[in-house]
Amino acid sequence: MKGDLFSSQHVVRPAVEPGMSVENAKCIKYAVSGEMYARQGAMVAYRGDLRFERKGQGVGGMLKRAVTGEGLPLMAVRGQGEAWFAHEAQNCFIVEVEAGDQFTVNGRNVLCFDASLSYDIKTVKGSGIAGGGLFNSVFSGQGRLGLVCDGNPLVIPVSAQAPVYVDTDAVVGWTAHLETSLHRSQSIGSMLRGGSGEAVQLILRGEGYVVVRPSELTPQKDQH
Repeated sequence: MKGDLFSSQHVVRPAVEPGMSVENAKCIKYAVSGEMYARQGAMVAYRGDLRFERKGQGVGGMLKRAVTGEGLPLMAVRGQGEAWFAHEAQNCFIVEVEAGDQFTVNGRNVLCFDASLSYDIKTVKGSGIAGGGLFNSVFSGQGRLGLVCDGNPLVIPVSAQAPVYVDTDAVVGWTAHLETSLHRSQSIGSMLRGGSGEAVQLILRGEGYVVVRPSELTPQKDQH
């Protein structure tokens, strides 16, 4: 069989070590040797002796999902083999979470992660239910976290001298030790349309980084 489709650009390469790697811009490959976790429905192909099981979140997790609506529906992947994960042809990236560190990320941007990482759904400090009810997944431990983003993300440094204001529909995540609060302002888009709506920005202060998608969330993409 010949043609560009069967060139080395598209044919997958054998895994050189267990764990997560970027197969291409739209897909993450995971060489499973034991156990890992992924969002339900994200597996697009696999080979080897692998089992896929819905991961229970316990009573506490179920209550959080009911209250927050955030939800991070997961499946456990166990065994020996290779699996490929993707979501709506979004761009894929890997974050290395180090011991003692934390990374806060919107649940809709989580694709897969190492079993050595733990996560919890928490209210974004400074928001609260009345302030918009912002809930994100906080990852800790040591391991790799696979993320998806609609477009190439912006990684903006945050410093004590230069806080960053981010649209709440565009924020992907941020590093530990950043303080958050909400800021309401007149929506520029609403002003252009002659409306009087308010926009809500998340303010991040401290020392670290915030990751932003290069567009606001559209209704058809509002999926967890």
